[in-house]
Amino acid sequence: MTQPTLAESLSTWDPGSGLTPAPTSDGRLLVADSWLLRDGRMRGYARHRERFLRSCGDCDGPPLRRLIEFWQDVTAALPRSGEWFPRVELASESHELRLLLRHAPPLGTEVRVWATGQIDPRTIPRRKGPDLAALARLRTRAVAHGADEAVLVAPTGLVLESATASLVWWEDDVLCLPPPQLPVLPGVTVGLVQERARQSGIRVAHRERTLAELDGREVWVVNALHGIRPVTAWTGQSMTAGPAARAPEWRRWLEEMMEPLPDKR
Repeated sequence: MTQPTLAESLSTWDPGSGLTPAPTSDGRLLVADSWLLRDGRMRGYARHRERFLRSCGDCDGPPLRRLIEFWQDVTAALPRSGEWFPRVELASESHELRLLLRHAPPLGTEVRVWATGQIDPRTIPRRKGPDLAALARLRTRAVAHGADEAVLVAPTGLVLESATASLVWWEDDVLCLPPPQLPVLPGVTVGLVQERARQSGIRVAHRERTLAELDGREVWVVNALHGIRPVTAWTGQSMTAGPAARAPEWRRWLEEMMEPLPDKR
């Protein structure tokens, strides 16, 4: 089997030859999943695998057996040194499976958020992949307004998530998230955060909130690349970022969640 070299590359997969270099990425993106990989270690390996397999099943993708073979070949091909941001993909009507191997961008420890809530542009909000281009354009607009991230809101004004991450916030000693009946992506990293909270005896609640109701609170932007980033500034509106009192300890815990990839076959 031909494996990607230790440089940014795109590979396609088929059962006979495994992963082979591809010059371009054609076809509509149906499913995508990505994570931080540092020296062969990552968080939530099994959870990312399960989400990718489930999402492929939701759009009538390849048979489960083929998906498992693809995931095994991807795991073997991933580099065991350096910082990377790999992405597995299912694309186009032909259900092409691909691995995009990318260097990790600079990682942030805090985040500035555009506080002008953006109506959710996604067509399939609970599946990562089809709407990545629309979300990238939204994030570009946020950068133009002096922010790193933009907040998606429902037509009612209720907070959903950011363009690239889940949103959580603290109300007194309660860890809060948008209700699951709202159109939010099932984030792997925010799932780890919720699990840790419950194991620690911290109450977790799903609450409907507008952006204005997050004023002055400790708010986190959470994803698989940066982990937990507390909001340290809001732009575009007169909102105050609450003190990030809990974030440092939780960031240390999440860093310790990095585990080695399974051995290469």
